[in-house]
Amino acid sequence: MADDHPNARANEAPDDGANCVVDARNVGKVYQASGESVHALRGVSLTVQRGKFVAIMGASGSGKTTLLHLLGGLDQPSSGQVFVEGDDLSSMGDRRRTLFRRRRIGIVFQGYNLLPTLTALENVALPATLDSSNRAESTERARALLDRVDLAHRVNHRPQAMSGGEQQRVAIARALMNDPVLLLADEPTGNLDTSHAKSIWELLSSLVHESGCTVVAVTHEVDGASFADRIVVLKDGLIVGEMESSGEEHVQSLATRYRELVS
Repeated sequence: MADDHPNARANEAPDDGANCVVDARNVGKVYQASGESVHALRGVSLTVQRGKFVAIMGASGSGKTTLLHLLGGLDQPSSGQVFVEGDDLSSMGDRRRTLFRRRRIGIVFQGYNLLPTLTALENVALPATLDSSNRAESTERARALLDRVDLAHRVNHRPQAMSGGEQQRVAIARALMNDPVLLLADEPTGNLDTSHAKSIWELLSSLVHESGCTVVAVTHEVDGASFADRIVVLKDGLIVGEMESSGEEHVQSLATRYRELVS
């Protein structure tokens, strides 16, 4: 059936250029809570070009995680459309969207979400295992990815034997296993100390600027967002402004501008 093939392009977005990976158009999301409608997003439009690093900032309840979940096909918008490389996620059935997400979108969560009974190598290879890929090739790629995130010495260790920073690096390697067109990170350093957090942001930045990966990360940390090329600020379910990042040396000016936007 056509719905089983995530690379089939039913309901394509108009061609806005080959470099557009994400195209969210007037996206709204409404939840029902205690009989009341909660508007998590109120008509958000966002594009992300290939090989760019975009950080989404906002206070708790601003809608930033909701937006990330919509971009990753983990949830569906109440209104509007989300296109990833021209494919309309909202037009897909559950099975096709699941396959699309597994094969073309990598997701990194704050809580790592590693399987405790599997080694680092087995955790990284899991997406390919679920796709019944060639085992030898999958193992070779998983080893290469662990080496890429500086964990070649941890291939046979289970999560409980690794630090939080190491576990998050394993999670990033796993998210890259199927060579996704888009890597999403939801508060990837929320459980880490300052030193380990910086190493994760440096890794994400290097994936973009050295490997050409496209990354969208949600964070409340200005220090982390400073590694991005562009910072999108949400408040009450709306984009209230954007900032171009100038690197770590300009964190204070970014923090000042961020406070102005959300005040």
